[in-house]
Amino acid sequence: MKNNAPKLAGKTALVTGAARRIGAAVARRLHAEGMNLVLHYRSSEPDAQALCQSLNAARRDSAILAQADLANISGFDSLIKTALQWGSLDLLVNNASVFYPTPIGKVSEADWGELMDSNLKAPFFLSQAVAPYLKKSHGVIINMLDIHARRPLREHTLYSTAKAGLAMLTLSLARELGPEVRVNGVAPGPILWPEQGLDEKTKQAILNNTALKRSGSPDDIAATIVYLVRDAGYVTGQIIAVDGGRSIGW
Repeated sequence: MKNNAPKLAGKTALVTGAARRIGAAVARRLHAEGMNLVLHYRSSEPDAQALCQSLNAARRDSAILAQADLANISGFDSLIKTALQWGSLDLLVNNASVFYPTPIGKVSEADWGELMDSNLKAPFFLSQAVAPYLKKSHGVIINMLDIHARRPLREHTLYSTAKAGLAMLTLSLARELGPEVRVNGVAPGPILWPEQGLDEKTKQAILNNTALKRSGSPDDIAATIVYLVRDAGYVTGQIIAVDGGRSIGW
């Protein structure tokens, strides 16, 4: 009898920053592929609860919330314990990120700490913590990068630098954790506009510099992650730009 169950059915994913925006889209897509989800959030509790409830309404006992400040690595054991209630951990998506401008001359040490902690420190130490479990399951790590890891975003020096570090971390982890664990990255381009807002002229200028002349959607990112986790068994140490060709237009 042919088994029609999805390839990822019954496997477990931990998605950081899962409550909103791209993280929520990724969580929904992985859940649709049959995965159980640990939905990490820091402060977006209402959004996280709503997402968790919707996933569990679709498939009972398939999602659970985990609140943590990822700058404090002492809380990682609790995150992992939560994931292991389903028996194994198969996927870590390092999605949580802090993003805001840091114009030179106005940057504080606190800015450095916050941006480096969320975009580089937390992915490293969480990957290190889950590595033994992912090795057992021959699992996957996906790091959420940014096209500005390669070409800096104006007035975002710290953010761009942290994401550049995450790009190298992706390559290094792929080498260090292979052959059991595959590690890849996804680098979004103009998918969602920053929450602090951009004027319409700036938005249009950005879109005009893409090859496709339009913005993408969080589902484009989620689909790429599913490909890397489900279908790309011989792909590791790669960073895929999902940017409509923005990164070839500079």
